[in-house]
Amino acid sequence: MISEFEQLAEKVNRLAELTQTLRQENAALRRTAVELASENKDLRDRVQQAHTKVEAILAQLPEEDGKDAA
Repeated sequence: MISEFEQLAEKVNRLAELTQTLRQENAALRRTAVELASENKDLRDRVQQAHTKVEAILAQLPEEDGKDAA
């Protein structure tokens, strides 16, 4: 009976350790997710800025009249 109690206590301890490890891993993953979301937003902003610049440059180019297009 005491041996069974000791085994149960050991299992509870292992479960508590695993729970703590998983909480730490979860917190790290959440931090990573926040960092990646921020980086993704920055990259989307940069792409949008580049798109805007390209559009502005294209708007400055002379119009093709279709005669030289062939």
